Amino acid sequence: MAEEKKLDVTKCSVDPVTVEMLQKAQAAGIETIFDRAEKMKPCPIGAEGSCCKICSQGPCRIPKPKKAGDDTKTRMGLCGATAETIGARNFARMVCAGAAAHNDHSRGTALLFKEVAHGRAQGYELKDVAKLKKIAKDWGVAITEGEGDDKKPRSAEVIAQEMADKILLEFGQQAGELTYVQRAPKKRLEIWREQGVVPRGCDIEIVELMHRTHMGVDQEYKNIIKQCTRTALSDGWGGSMISTDIQDVMFGCPVPVAGDINLGVLKEDHVNIIIHGHEPLLPEMIYVASQEPDMIQYAQSKGAKGIQLAGMCCSANEILMRHGIPIAGNYLQQELAMITGAVDAMVVDVQCEMQSLANIAKCYHTKLITTDNRAMIEGATMHIPFDDHHALDIARKVVREAIDNYPNRKSPVMIPSQSTPTVVGFSYETIQYLLGGSIRGSYYTLNDNIIGGRVRGVAGVVGCNNCRSMHDNSHLTLIKELLKNDVVVLTTGCSAMACGKAGLLTPEAATKFCGPGLAEVCETVGIPPVLHMGSCVDNSRILMAATACVKAGGLGNDISDLPAAGAAPEWMSEKAISIGHYFVTSGVYTVFGVTFPTTGSDILTDHLFKDLEQIYGGMWDFVADPDDMAKKMIAHIDKKRAALGIDKARERVLFDMEMRRDIAAAGHED
Repeated sequence: MAEEKKLDVTKCSVDPVTVEMLQKAQAAGIETIFDRAEKMKPCPIGAEGSCCKICSQGPCRIPKPKKAGDDTKTRMGLCGATAETIGARNFARMVCAGAAAHNDHSRGTALLFKEVAHGRAQGYELKDVAKLKKIAKDWGVAITEGEGDDKKPRSAEVIAQEMADKILLEFGQQAGELTYVQRAPKKRLEIWREQGVVPRGCDIEIVELMHRTHMGVDQEYKNIIKQCTRTALSDGWGGSMISTDIQDVMFGCPVPVAGDINLGVLKEDHVNIIIHGHEPLLPEMIYVASQEPDMIQYAQSKGAKGIQLAGMCCSANEILMRHGIPIAGNYLQQELAMITGAVDAMVVDVQCEMQSLANIAKCYHTKLITTDNRAMIEGATMHIPFDDHHALDIARKVVREAIDNYPNRKSPVMIPSQSTPTVVGFSYETIQYLLGGSIRGSYYTLNDNIIGGRVRGVAGVVGCNNCRSMHDNSHLTLIKELLKNDVVVLTTGCSAMACGKAGLLTPEAATKFCGPGLAEVCETVGIPPVLHMGSCVDNSRILMAATACVKAGGLGNDISDLPAAGAAPEWMSEKAISIGHYFVTSGVYTVFGVTFPTTGSDILTDHLFKDLEQIYGGMWDFVADPDDMAKKMIAHIDKKRAALGIDKARERVLFDMEMRRDIAAAGHED
């Protein structure tokens, strides 16, 4: 029998820490996701979105024609569904699942927000009252009461109570429009209304789209994609935007904060707790509990010097940008954290946790603790369900479980030495402040640099890791090429972590990686060239930043006019498809890497890649090679610059106060 080929771990990741831990795993005979990816090749028909398993008559596999010009109408499943219908249904179900993940997260956050407002949630408070009052206007909630001389401010709690009730109605709303679509540029909202895709509520769009994709219901691919649009918009301009706002109110709106990233942040002589997942509700309390003197003394009584918290995936982004808690790694490093032998507890909530964590935990002493009834893992050490009425007590219990496990380490600890400093926490409000302070802050400063050519354009680079591509490589190759061409990058999620590990999230990175124009701007403002804006749901911050650019003036009347592009070069989850689709239908050219789930049908793919640009001003694209991806994004940015008439160098104009008032008035009218 031929000997099984050994995985070359040096080709799995560009991150030396990841390679080092893969070598440790390989030496110990422990299987990771990288080993499984080597053994199990993806189904090519399924990868193209042309396998239908909606009913039990199948699965029906519809391979692409072997040669151009073959009659696509003869390619159909048993019920007669064409490749276009099958591909659209599969794409739609990905959008459904992605939007459901974000909207369900948002609903949980909104329910907690209501309890906090009524003083019924242990340990939580309304930390950012200024943002609470600002967003109250969006919800039609008054921040004062009385008339004339009797007018007085309402308390933050009363404002939040009224707002919470209105927010919760958004999820079950059956008619009308979601509140936050009013934030979009006027022209963008007109397009959505003309196309009939403004979301009515968060839940109804998901339910209707799932119904439409049932066997024998909607069988016209353009109509399916139209409902995809309403569903995705209910995520980006609904659930995700809601959760970002109210998390900021409860936990604090992010401002620039220093932190560190990579597995080197773990400490051998400390109790190490990994917080892994996507909902910051319990992690906030775990942070509080870990700082309590009694808890630190308890850890010391077990022989540890202290408690080291570290994040994994988007819960990591949340607690890093609010508390400076270091990040252990991104999606493909979750197994490797346990393999250090130093993790006393890995605490998980929802989304992107590998079931294989239970197997890895058994090889070490790590306690794998699940905390959400929606996300159980077979073989986990224990389940400690989160309850917002007793959140701090539950957090203390979780931390104590980790401390009690510290003396049980049974294998040699091997923590990589590398970690990298970062500066994170760039909410769209913070960016505005950095561009001119609390009084004069405006996105026009950014627009002026784009118009003048020092900044070529803006790119949002977001999304997951994918073991079908070299870990972090596509993110970094793409982003470095964009920076070299004076394109400022906004980033979230695992992409943001890849940037952090590569040293792109510090102001010093500007002189090393950027073209002269962008480097000058970053040096002047004192910001990194890649701005960390948070977690997956915080992609809504990028939408708000784009809207702020439109309203600041000088770069067109809609998001689709901006010299901007988006990318998810290593995407893997259904959430990414929902995010991508709400960016496309918000007017952004959006390119994905690795693979694309509709390529089994050229007709459907052309609709997404070409027709949508005529309808919404944004379009999908797929480019596997990150260098080619950068070229296409830069070409799109240059196309938008030419359309705006700013593709040629122009004389710099100094604006007097009257000209600035005109710009401010125009933005107010929008």
